[in-house]
Amino acid sequence: MMADDVTHYDAVEAYCDRLSYLPGDVVGVHVWCSANKHDIDVRRWGGDVCWSDSGLTGVKHDTPDNADSHGCAWPVAVSIPVAADWPSGTYLITLRAHDAPTDRATAHAMFVVRAPVAQRNGAALLVIATNTYNAYNNWGGRSLYTGGHRVSFDRPFGRGMLVRPHTERDDRKSPPVHFGEQPDVDGAVYQKFRKHHGYPGYMSSAGWHTYERRFVEWAEHAGIELHYAVSSDLAQDPTALQGYTLVVGAGHDEYWSAAQRDAIETHVADGGNYASFSGNTMFWQVRLEDDGRAMVCHKYSAYEVDPVMGTTAEGTMSGMFGDPVVKRPEWTFLGAGSAFGLYNRFGLATPRGSGAFTVYRHEHWMFEGTGLRYGDLLGRDDGVVGYETVGCRLAFDDHQLPIAAPFPAGYATPSQTEVVAFTPSSNLGEGDYPASIAALGDQCDLEFIAERIYGNLDRDSLARARYGNAVMLTCKPAGNEGGTVATIGTTDWVYGLNDPLVAQVTTNVMRRLSSRAD
Repeated sequence: MMADDVTHYDAVEAYCDRLSYLPGDVVGVHVWCSANKHDIDVRRWGGDVCWSDSGLTGVKHDTPDNADSHGCAWPVAVSIPVAADWPSGTYLITLRAHDAPTDRATAHAMFVVRAPVAQRNGAALLVIATNTYNAYNNWGGRSLYTGGHRVSFDRPFGRGMLVRPHTERDDRKSPPVHFGEQPDVDGAVYQKFRKHHGYPGYMSSAGWHTYERRFVEWAEHAGIELHYAVSSDLAQDPTALQGYTLVVGAGHDEYWSAAQRDAIETHVADGGNYASFSGNTMFWQVRLEDDGRAMVCHKYSAYEVDPVMGTTAEGTMSGMFGDPVVKRPEWTFLGAGSAFGLYNRFGLATPRGSGAFTVYRHEHWMFEGTGLRYGDLLGRDDGVVGYETVGCRLAFDDHQLPIAAPFPAGYATPSQTEVVAFTPSSNLGEGDYPASIAALGDQCDLEFIAERIYGNLDRDSLARARYGNAVMLTCKPAGNEGGTVATIGTTDWVYGLNDPLVAQVTTNVMRRLSSRAD
C-alpha cells in the first residue's frame, strides 16, 4: 500500500519554473529521475503533441527536507520554447522513465499559455485555481491540510491531480447516490480507489483532472472560446484581465491573495462580469512570497500566530476573508459564502440530500431554454450539488420565493441579488467529517466559523454556523454598480455538464455575461 507522502514515489518527477507563459517565452522544466533515461512530450489538453524530446539523461538530484515549503531547487533539465502559434490553453507535460515499473514510470507537469492582449477578442478568461492546487498538494511532506503553513510552487503536483484513470464516481469526495443506495458517509469507496492507484488523500479535493478539465472539455465541445490564466497571474500581471468581459472560475477556487481579489473586484467595478461555478470560493486569504513561488496561509490559527498580527498589515492576515481581522468576506463580492453552507453530501453534512438545486425563479434568464419550472430539481442524477458549496442568508417574500437576507451586522450586502435556486447545505464540526478523511484537530469549520464570525461557541452561534444552503444567484457586489456576478455555488457543478439542462444553464451564463451591460 502506498504512503500518503508521494515524494519520489514515481521514477520521474518534474515541475515548471512558472505556472503560465506568453508566446515567445521559454518553459524551464525541472526534472528528477531515478532511471538512466527519460522521454518528454507536450500537448495542449485534448490536442496532439506539439513538442517532444527523448532519451534524455536522468539525474537523481538531492531534494531538500523543506521542499514542501521552500521548493526542490532542482536545476532546469529541459527548456521548451512556447511557439507563437500555440493557442492559449492548459498544456500537459508527460514524462516517461525508461526501464521503470509501469505503474511508476509516468509523471506529469502542467503550464498555461496566456493570450497576448492584442489577441483577446471576445473570449472568456478561465482562471485555473492553482493557488488551491498548491494548498492541497503534499508533495515533499506537508500541505496546508497536513500541518504546513507555507507551500511552494517549486515542486511536482501530487499524483492524480493532473491525470488519472476515468471512473464514474469512485474518485469523488461527494459521489451521487443512486436510488436504493446508502450514502458512503465515511468515504470508504474514495479511499479504496485512491490507495489502489497510489494517490494521496487529498488527490480529488483540487486539481485539473477533478475540476477545470471537465469545464474546458465541455466548453470546447460547445464552441465556447476560452483563454486561460492562473491564480497568481491576477496578482502579478496588471494586464491579466485586460480585454476580457467575462472572467470565470470553476470547481474549487478556495485560496485567493488580496491582490488577486483586488484585480477581479476592479474588473467588475469597471463593467466586466464574473461567473463562479465553484464551491468554497474565495474563503482563505493567502500571501504570495518569493516572487510568487511560495504561498503562505496560517488558516485556522492565523489570528493567533500570523506574524502580521499586531502590525499595520493585519488586513493581510492569512486566514479567513470573513474574519473580523480581515473584514473582507467573500459574500460581499459573490453574494454567498462558506459561512452559510460549506458541505453537501460529505460526511454527516446532508448525507441523503438530493444532490440537486431546487428551482425557484424559473423565469430568470439562467433557465432560458431549459423548460425547468418552480420546484424542479436541477442536476440530481450527477450530484451537481456536492462536496463544498457557498450559500447566503435567506428569507422568503410574499410569494414564497427566496430572497437574500442581510448578512451579519457590520458587513455590506450585495445589491440586486436574485436567488434563483438553492438546496440545504451544512457546516461540519468535530466528529462530523468522514471517518476515513477526518480533518486535523484544529480544522473543524463549524466551531471555527461560529467563534470567528458569531463571536462564541454557544448553542445559538453553533446553530447559525451549522445550517445553511448552496445557492444559484446573480448580484452586484457590495458598493459596486458595475458588472454582474453569477454564483453557482458548488464544486461539483462541472460533473453535470453532460446533462443538457445543466449545460444549458452554463451556456446561458457564459453567453449573457460575455457582453457588457448597456
